[in-house]
Amino acid sequence: MSKIVRLQHASIPMPSGGNDRAREFYGSRLGLKEKSVPASLDQAKIIWFELGSDGDELHLFTEDGEGPSPGQHVCIQVDDIGAWRELLSGKSIAIEETEAIVNRPRFFTQDPFGNRLEITQVLGDYNDPPVHSTVL
Repeated sequence: MSKIVRLQHASIPMPSGGNDRAREFYGSRLGLKEKSVPASLDQAKIIWFELGSDGDELHLFTEDGEGPSPGQHVCIQVDDIGAWRELLSGKSIAIEETEAIVNRPRFFTQDPFGNRLEITQVLGDYNDPPVHSTVL
């Protein structure tokens, strides 16, 4: 059976105009290194930070308002995304396809409480040339 590899990133909101405060707190105060955002997400108002040396990330996105945020989610890295698509579909769990990121095939689903879960397989760095895989 395919296994979960790790929690790859957490994505949390920040208010409009919060970029400088986010960089000051997470970068300067907590010592996290800011990471460039994939070109496909360049237009989004987001900031990414590296967490440790294993590729874990913290993503901050701009969103104003109150209540649950559709941008908030947990990303789970798996070793075979094709197997996970089949597994979830076979259990009648809805899959939401989304914009592709180079070397990061992914999709979203929801837990029973409406929390969004991103399922991804990391084939390489998103700044590298695309890795072609048959597991997508």
